[in-house]
Formats: sequence, C-alpha cells, structure tokens
Amino acid sequence: MFFTRQLERIFENEYYKNQLIRSSGSASLNFGEAQGTISDRDFIFKLSLVVKELKESRNSLKILDYIKEGDEEKRKLLLTEVEQLIAISSKMIINKK
Repeated sequence: MFFTRQLERIFENEYYKNQLIRSSGSASLNFGEAQGTISDRDFIFKLSLVVKELKESRNSLKILDYIKEGDEEKRKLLLTEVEQLIAISSKMIINKK
C-alpha cells in the first residue's frame, strides 16, 4: 500500500495500483483464513488462493516495473518479496499433501 501511494495519478497507474491493492490484500486475508482451517483440504484450498493472488500481484508489479512507475528500488524489493512468498506458500501446499 505504501508503494502504491507514491504512484503518479494517471489512468494506467490507477488500474494497476487498484489491482495490486486488491490482490495483495486478498492474499493476506486468505493466508489468515488458512491458519484457522480445520482440515488439510481446506488449508490447501486457502493457500492455493493465496498463491493465485500473489501471482496476480507479481503480474501487476511486473507491469509497473516494465513501464518504470514508482521507486525502482521498492519495485525490485517487492518483486523479490512476492517471489519468495509464492515459493513459501507453494512449499506449504506441497508439505500438506
């Protein structure tokens, strides 16, 4: 969210900014729900949603990176972080199976 607040207020940025906020927020909320699941099946389902939303966040960040919007250092940091979160969440799914 802090990153998106710094983006210039033009139509293209607003679209990807809003998408990034929605997908990253959804990933966070679904991870919280996964922590409270009772069955392994539900846990895997919720974490699958987390991975899906993280990949959407990654795509939005890649587009913003391609068009060079926002602070370059923060973009790179967020791209690295989202890749790590995808890997961690995917590994958690594999370990539950």
